[in-house]
Amino acid sequence: MKCVVIGGGIVGLATAYRIVQDRPDVEVTVLEKEQSVGLHQTGHNSGVIHAGVYYKPGSLKARMSRDGSRSMVAFCREYGIPVEVCGKLIVATEDGELDRLTALYERSLANGLPVRMLTPGQARELEPHVSCVAAMHVESTGITDYAQVCQALAAQIPNVVLGAKVTGIRQEGAVARVATTLGSFTADVLINCAGLHADRIARLAGVDVPAQIMPFRGEYYELKPDSRHLVKGLIYPVPDPQFPFLGVHLTRMIDGSVHAGPNAVLALRREGYHWNQINLRDLAGTATFPGAWRLARKHWRYGLTEVRRSLSKTLFAASLARLVPELTIDDLMPSEAGVRAQAITPDGALVDDFLIVENGPQVHVLNAPSPAATSSLEIAKHIAAVSLSRK
Repeated sequence: MKCVVIGGGIVGLATAYRIVQDRPDVEVTVLEKEQSVGLHQTGHNSGVIHAGVYYKPGSLKARMSRDGSRSMVAFCREYGIPVEVCGKLIVATEDGELDRLTALYERSLANGLPVRMLTPGQARELEPHVSCVAAMHVESTGITDYAQVCQALAAQIPNVVLGAKVTGIRQEGAVARVATTLGSFTADVLINCAGLHADRIARLAGVDVPAQIMPFRGEYYELKPDSRHLVKGLIYPVPDPQFPFLGVHLTRMIDGSVHAGPNAVLALRREGYHWNQINLRDLAGTATFPGAWRLARKHWRYGLTEVRRSLSKTLFAASLARLVPELTIDDLMPSEAGVRAQAITPDGALVDDFLIVENGPQVHVLNAPSPAATSSLEIAKHIAAVSLSRK
């Protein structure tokens, strides 16, 4: 039996790895359009192993993030990838955020996570420079290097084909024929993990997709080396539950650097890491999608704030100073941006959970933003089970 996985990001590689491990009788091929694996969402990831704090109890995100934080740490240790379970602080910087912090604490307990509420003094024992009226410590949060995870996964997969951009898919009875720039591939099982292009791949396969990908660019700065001492670990604000973005935060990376961000703005191409990267097809797809306009009408104030902060380093620095008052604009230097593939429904709603659609012998992962890297090994188990259960 042949299985073709489209997409060489962490979810696609983890899925292929799981099938290789569980079903040695299956011939697995990963098709990746770039010349290396993990170049887009995975390669621009902050490296955080999320605990599962933010997600609705019982949801795929909640369960797979909680379990994935354990399996990812175990995988990293098995394959010698740097990993640290350092915990993180989520801080309320004003009294108006206390109710949201309490709700987040109760949700964390419902998700079975090791969390505790802290006074300002207790928070400063962990982060001496933080400012807050209360905080929550999440013990099981960690950090790693997901690019190295991708390389380790790919090394266990016998057939990863690079430079193979998918141009067409035709289902002929029980067999899918996948046309690429490097020739044609046949599959008894087809798995779409194409990330920023997952909806387009699904349409090529004849699927009536329930949501469309919109690309949101996450813009980062990092602290200059002589300012890194101001942050020992991870410091996050209390998020607004209306949005999937966690707000501008501070993250110590596995290499010791400290990243600040991300700001979140609509990207002008699906792989648009800068304002000047524009793709007319991508832009037209967004502009003609009713869900984009409905989303904009609902959240235009939030979007305007993000755009202003994108264009103003001063405003970006001010957001960070709410968490660590000693930080100033002079402590920041530009860092690489990332792009998040967020599925939006035609009515303008953000798809909150992972969205995995089965279509006969095909499985399409149509929404897998953060915490997909954390959850990738658990997502892979799920996909492997549903895709091979009928074979």
